[in-house]
Amino acid sequence: MEDVVWVKNLVKRYDEVVALDHFSLEIASGEIFGLLGPNGSGKTTAINCILQLLTYDKGEIKLFGQPMTQTRYDLKRRIGVVPQNIAVFEALTVRENIDYFCGLYVDDKHERKRLVGEAIEFVGLEDYVRVRPKKLSGGLLRRLNIACGIAHQPDLIFFDEPTVAVDPQSRASILEGIQNMNARGATVVYTSHYMEEVEQICTRIMIMDKGHTLACGTNEELKALVHAGEKITIEAKVTPAALMRIQALPHVLSAGLVDDRLEVTCENAEHNVADVLAELTRAKIRPGRIWAEPPTLQDVFLEITGRELRD
Repeated sequence: MEDVVWVKNLVKRYDEVVALDHFSLEIASGEIFGLLGPNGSGKTTAINCILQLLTYDKGEIKLFGQPMTQTRYDLKRRIGVVPQNIAVFEALTVRENIDYFCGLYVDDKHERKRLVGEAIEFVGLEDYVRVRPKKLSGGLLRRLNIACGIAHQPDLIFFDEPTVAVDPQSRASILEGIQNMNARGATVVYTSHYMEEVEQICTRIMIMDKGHTLACGTNEELKALVHAGEKITIEAKVTPAALMRIQALPHVLSAGLVDDRLEVTCENAEHNVADVLAELTRAKIRPGRIWAEPPTLQDVFLEITGRELRD
């Protein structure tokens, strides 16, 4: 499968600060690739270097198998960018905004009219084509921002925090739209501070910090890297003796009591719930409701980077 994005040993310095430290990246055609990292980790710098919006000190960048340079307009026409900050013109209507940005890539007026119409329908703005941005809600404004970035139907699309400050319904619509674009053949690079979004839509995920890669793989591959596995919560009044036996089980990392709930964190293993329940039965403790949750991407991120994503 062709690598749509190929980056090798990219170095970018700002005076004494190394923003990218021999950063490498490979994204295959058809992926939805999640790029995660704390603020200041180098995500935006990496994307801007890939797009040739920033110069860099060292490294190689290829898009669609071709060297990417500032003058490769043939490659740039195949790329769409949806920035985190809303980038539309207040004086133009919804349709006029989308037409303007599409016109940066498509000269033919008839073709552009068709593409603009499809983009409006795709993001669900048919009822707002004559409305100016200042009269749109936050969710509708985000949809307009997306339409402006994808109207020319690019093969590679960069989404930078596209669901910030939008309502749940708009967020669901945006995520569904991204998956539909991918189903049509677009390769997607996606950054977000919402872990559940990345888990939901990304086929592969990279965690980066301090300008280099810490881990990369599928959601399940990343979860297999960390010690924090299953989280078990059981409604039960547990005696100190039973708690000590549960804490001593082979795969238990921690166990404690919160009000009338037993909370246990285990390594990934097949019989964690059964082992804990067996100890409760042995102590003649009758459990109430039971919850068992697999590790989340947030658990992975915290263990690998040592900090929360929103730091």
